[in-house]
Amino acid sequence: MLIYGGNIYTVDTTQSNVQTVAVKDNLIIFTGSFSEAEQYKDERTQLLDLEGKTMTPGLIEGHGHFMGMGYNELNLDLINTTSYQEIVDAVAEKVRTAAPGEWIIGRGWHQSKWEEMPTEMVNGFQTHNMLSEVSPNNPVYLFHASGHAGFANAKAMEIAGITVLSKEGIDQFEVEGGEVMRDGLGSPTGIFNERAQNLITKHIPESTPEKDIKAFELAIAAGHRNGITGFHDAGIGRETISLYQNMKTADKMKIRIYGMLTGGDKDLLNEWYNKGPMIDPDNLVTIRSVKLNCDGALGSRGAWLLEAYSDRPGHFGHETMPMEFVEETALNGLQKGFQICSHAIGDRANREVLDRYESAFKALPELASGHRFRIEHAQHLHPEDIPRFAQLQVIPAMQAVHLSSDRPWAIERLGEQRIKGGAFMWQSLLKSGIPIVNGTDVPVEPLNPIASLYASISRKTLKGSPEGGYEVGEKMTREQALRSYTLDAAYGAFEEDIKGSIAVGKLADFTIYDRDFMKIDEKDFLKTRINMTIFDGKVVYAAED
Repeated sequence: MLIYGGNIYTVDTTQSNVQTVAVKDNLIIFTGSFSEAEQYKDERTQLLDLEGKTMTPGLIEGHGHFMGMGYNELNLDLINTTSYQEIVDAVAEKVRTAAPGEWIIGRGWHQSKWEEMPTEMVNGFQTHNMLSEVSPNNPVYLFHASGHAGFANAKAMEIAGITVLSKEGIDQFEVEGGEVMRDGLGSPTGIFNERAQNLITKHIPESTPEKDIKAFELAIAAGHRNGITGFHDAGIGRETISLYQNMKTADKMKIRIYGMLTGGDKDLLNEWYNKGPMIDPDNLVTIRSVKLNCDGALGSRGAWLLEAYSDRPGHFGHETMPMEFVEETALNGLQKGFQICSHAIGDRANREVLDRYESAFKALPELASGHRFRIEHAQHLHPEDIPRFAQLQVIPAMQAVHLSSDRPWAIERLGEQRIKGGAFMWQSLLKSGIPIVNGTDVPVEPLNPIASLYASISRKTLKGSPEGGYEVGEKMTREQALRSYTLDAAYGAFEEDIKGSIAVGKLADFTIYDRDFMKIDEKDFLKTRINMTIFDGKVVYAAED
């Protein structure tokens, strides 16, 4: 294949733009001028004229949940709901076609994004009464957009045995690292925060193999539509790994998965510690990292803070994993060859994780070189901890689109001083000398790289506000933003030698856009559409137009 006739951004320091790319099988064999590329052309060569469009290396989703994305398309998708009433209406519609007793599962609601609030609220959340009225015979569980909280109806709580009204009686349901939200009388409101979610989720029937395959196929198609050719899958278990391997065997793995083992399964970790990382020679399914969930999210007030929430005095969030285990896992990672990727959103969680990483590096200095440990999200940092990322060579994997979604209401959680001095500190981290891995955290946010790139360069909501952006000194340049989705994302997975830039010898993964988003006016940036996705040297998606 010869690709030519458009704007080709290589993200390669030696040659940032080229006229032509030549591909043989699944590798790039030439980049340069069209006249020089003529030597690779014969009667079997496929010619792809970009017709003025723009091409970059294949985009890499730096932190998401692949099967969660697929299941979001199978279950109730609540990501665009703007009120509690819309959620109730969506569930009521689903009840009409559900069998009695059938679980109704959904995800995507976020109370801080609602345009109108219900009259009855506890600790900033709705209560289950309206939901339960429309679903008396069906257990319902609706995951918060962040995944760090959930909303159950009365039937689901009845199945879980959570029916006690007295404060004393419900104490048996207290969970370390989580919270069963309850009203002033001690009755459960239906909100289950962080690790308390397991009280409900353990009763949800397991999926079927057929449903898993369907969700997988939907996720692959969504990736291709969005120009995604690589995916850092943040927290997978034994069943998902087996599914991926089966899909690879069946030649259905049309995206490059970089899988993080879920840190909640110690048996799984020990099993992999014994056999070591699996670095796929076909570059399709690689397992060489561990995901730890160390706190919650700002939206559910589960992020672990050094100072109390501005809008909930006395509440500091949740430590959802013992820090002793974080240090133990960091030591095991260094010894067994696994990268550690810790979810930390609040400033205390970030500080505690950096402390545990640093302790492990000092304990095993001979193994600490080139570790590339990560902190996932790194959303809110104490100013004193910002330079520590570069000092310790810890990579922040930050989803820029979270600023667009969270910044308008996050100031209520943290207050102006903490927001301006420590939230979404992209440029400060980049200037300190550490790369940033970008992404969307799908299905927390839609898998739309254009939205996340726009947030990176504008620091605005997706409606274009405020004028000039939030904390404008922390904007990324367009070049930095593109790197965060390509070469720096590849670096975050030890894969910069095989992907992330358009260079000879690298994999032939490309994303093609309908306009030059590196030069268009910012106001037109969100109009950019994915025109084509090329994976492993083959066109896997082409827009209908």
